[in-house]
Amino acid sequence: MANSRISVDPATIKAHDHAREREIPTVWERHEAMQPICAFGDLGLCCTICYMGPCRIDPFSKEDVGGACGAKKDTISARNFTRATAAGAAAHSDHGRGVCQVLLDAARGEAKDYQISDIEKLKTLAAELEIETENVSYADLAAQVARRFFDNFGQSEGYIDLIKRAPEGQQQRWKKAGVYPRAIDREVVECLHRTHIGVDADHRSLILQAVRCALADGWGGSMIATDVQDVLFGSPKPVRAKVNLGVLKQDQINVVVHGHEPLLSEMIVVASRDKEILDYAKSKGAVGITLSGICCTANEILMRQGYPVAGNFLQQELAISTGAVETMIVDVQCIMPGLTEVAGHFHTQVITTSEKARIPGAKHLQFEEHRALDFAKTILKSAIDNFPNRDAGKVDIPQEMMDLVAGFTAENTFHHLGGTFRSSYRPLNDGIMSGRLRGVVGVVGCNNVRIPHDSGHIALVEELLKHDVLVIQTGCSALACAKAGWLRPEAAKEKAGQGLREICETVGIPPVLHMGSCVDNSRILVACAEMVKEGGVGVDISQLPVAAAAPEAMSEKAVSIGLYAVASGITTFYSPAPRILGTPAVLDYLTKGMEKDFGACWVFEDDPIKAAHGIIEHLDRKREALKLDPMMYPVKISRSA
Repeated sequence: MANSRISVDPATIKAHDHAREREIPTVWERHEAMQPICAFGDLGLCCTICYMGPCRIDPFSKEDVGGACGAKKDTISARNFTRATAAGAAAHSDHGRGVCQVLLDAARGEAKDYQISDIEKLKTLAAELEIETENVSYADLAAQVARRFFDNFGQSEGYIDLIKRAPEGQQQRWKKAGVYPRAIDREVVECLHRTHIGVDADHRSLILQAVRCALADGWGGSMIATDVQDVLFGSPKPVRAKVNLGVLKQDQINVVVHGHEPLLSEMIVVASRDKEILDYAKSKGAVGITLSGICCTANEILMRQGYPVAGNFLQQELAISTGAVETMIVDVQCIMPGLTEVAGHFHTQVITTSEKARIPGAKHLQFEEHRALDFAKTILKSAIDNFPNRDAGKVDIPQEMMDLVAGFTAENTFHHLGGTFRSSYRPLNDGIMSGRLRGVVGVVGCNNVRIPHDSGHIALVEELLKHDVLVIQTGCSALACAKAGWLRPEAAKEKAGQGLREICETVGIPPVLHMGSCVDNSRILVACAEMVKEGGVGVDISQLPVAAAAPEAMSEKAVSIGLYAVASGITTFYSPAPRILGTPAVLDYLTKGMEKDFGACWVFEDDPIKAAHGIIEHLDRKREALKLDPMMYPVKISRSA
C-alpha cells in the first residue's frame, strides 16, 4: 500500500511503515482486505431492520420496486439515516448524562475527588435555568443544576432548556417544522420507534424526526456535557502544548488516554503529578511519566491542562506500534477493537474502564467515580510496573511533533480580539462587516480510512485561510491542523490572507482556533448565537456569513452533528456523504429542501479544494444578501487549484 494513500502526516507514514515491516495489520490493511465495499450498503439501499431480509434495492432498476414489506428506496434510505442520527445523538448525549451524574455526586459529597472548578459558570448556568443563586451553597446549587439537566433527558412534558440560547428566528423555524426538541432520550427512542418495520414510511417525516433528535443532541446533550465539564474541571483558557507521535518519550513511562469522557483522564492528570507516583516511576528506571492522549480525551486534557497529544483517530494503533507505550487507557467511542491485536506484538497493555465498552483481549478495570483518584493511581502504578517489560529493540518513535495553542471557547475566544470591547463579539462582527474577514467556518469531525489521513482537513483549511476565513475547529480535525502547524499564532503570517493576518497578528491569536472536543461543537452553536445577538450580520444564524465542514466524516456522531448544524441554519459541506446517495428524494431534501425549512442545507463534495471554493462562494452570497462592505483584500479563486 503506497504511502500517499495512507496519510499526509510524516509521523503517521513512518509509524505505519514500522508496523508494516513487522507485519502488524492496522486499519489500512483491514480496510484493504474488505474491498470491494458493498455498493448497496454504501448507497443506503440495504435494509436489515426486519428478518424477512436483508433487502437490497437496485439503484439502476427502472421499476420502483421495494423490499419484502414494500418499503422502497426512499423509505429504506431515510430509515437508515434516521437510525444513524439516533445512534450519534445517543453517544454524545449519554456522555452528557455521565458528567451530570458526577456533578450531582460531587455536590452530595459522594465523589470527593471532584470539585466545582468554575463557580462563575455554575452561577451563570443556574441563573439561565432560573434557579435561585442567592443564599444557596455552591454544593446545593450544583445539585439543583445537575437535577435540572437530568430532566432534559427524560421529561414527559416541555422542551429542553438550552434550546432557548438559539436566536428567536431559528426557534420559530423549528416550531413551524414541528421539530422543537423535547426530551433527549425521547427523541432517540422515537427515531427507533418510527424506523421499526410497519411504522413511518415517509422519507420527509422520518428525516424531520432525525432533525429533532439531532437538535436534542446539539442544543441538549452535547451542550450540557460541555457546560458541566467546564463547571467540574474549569473553563478552558488558551494554553500552549505539543502534538504528534513525537511527544512519546523513550526514557519515560508513556501512558496514553483515549476516548471521549474526561472523568477519568482528569484524575489521571492529577495522579501523574503525585510525588509518590513519580518516585515509583523513577524506582523502575524511568526518568518520569509522559501522559498524552488520542482523539477527544486528548482534546479534553489538552485544552484544560496543556497535556500533549499523541495523535488523532487513525493514529491510535500507530501509537502502540511505536513500541514505547506502556498502557493505553480507553473509555468510550472511536476506540478500535484492533488495538488489542496490535498491542499483542508489544508489551503494551490496553485497559478498558467503562462498563459500556469492553474489548476482547483488553484488561478491564471498572472505573469508580467515588474513588477516582485512587483508581487513577492504581492504573498508573500498573503502567509503571510494565515499563521493565519494554523491548528496546522494538521501539521506533517518529520524532515529528508541533507546537499549538488550544483552549478557546465561546466565552473567551473573542475576548482575545481585545480593545475596548473585550468579551464582546463586536470586534468579530466588525471584522466581517468591514471586509477584513470573509466569515467564520467550523471545520470538525474525524478521520476516515477511505480518505488519506488528515488530507481533507489540511487542504480545505489551507484554502480557506488564503481567502480570509477565520477557522474554528474541534476534535480530530483540530488535531490534523495542529500537526500541520496552523494552531500557532505564527501561522497567520505563513498561511492567512492579508485581512485575517492583520487581525491575528494584532491580537496574537492563531488563524485556526481550537475549540475543544467533538461534544464542544456546541460551543460553535453558542458562538453563532452570540454573533446574531451582537448584531450587524443577520437576525438569525441562517443569515450569518458562516459555514461548517466535515471533510473526513467517519461516525454516526458526525451524521448527528452535521444534521444539527444544518437545522441550526449552518450550511454544511460533508464528505463522504452519509448513505443516502441511492435515493434522489432523500438527497434532494437534504441538499435543497432543508434550505426552505431551516435556511441551510447539506453539500456533499469529496474534493476538499472544490469544497473550500463552494464555502467561499456561500460566504460571499451571505455577505451580498446582508449588503456588507466588499472584501478589503480580495483574492480570486484559482480554479486550477
